[in-house]
Amino acid sequence: MNVVQTPLAGVLVVEPKVFGDSRGFFYESWNARAFEAAGINASFVQDNHSRSAKNVLRGLHYQIKQPQGKLVRCTDGEVFDVVVDLRRSSATFGKWYGCTLSADNKRMLWVPPGFAHGFVVTSDYAEFLYKTTDYWAPEHERTLAWNDPTLAIPWPVSGEPALSAKDKVGATLDRAEVYD
Repeated sequence: MNVVQTPLAGVLVVEPKVFGDSRGFFYESWNARAFEAAGINASFVQDNHSRSAKNVLRGLHYQIKQPQGKLVRCTDGEVFDVVVDLRRSSATFGKWYGCTLSADNKRMLWVPPGFAHGFVVTSDYAEFLYKTTDYWAPEHERTLAWNDPTLAIPWPVSGEPALSAKDKVGATLDRAEVYD
């Protein structure tokens, strides 16, 4: 596999080695030894799977306690995936990184603890899978405003995205609880 560093320390794009022929394809989406050799040393406790329609935006989510590392991928369709560094002690605090994840490119994104994460569906629909290093803890879940003007993320949506109730009231970075 090929691992690409991003401008945010610890956030990695993983491009798996895909074996394909006329019958289809095969790739390892998780191999603890290979990922550890690439700098991703994670123990996963939960797998999540969502399906969303075009222009659905989920995020930007994080857990202020029990922070989760996430290995994310899109297995059907396409999403624009975004992470925001919420580690106050980081040189890239408040910076974001975005990339396209799709069934076609088979890329994965490693999001270490300390980041808010979200995505918007750019195809007719998308199926999104992610592994987490800690359990979902709704009492610790926080939402960063997807449209925070200080972040100025250029989400590729036409008009307003479809949002959940909690995503409509996310905190701006200047008011959000963040990590030390």
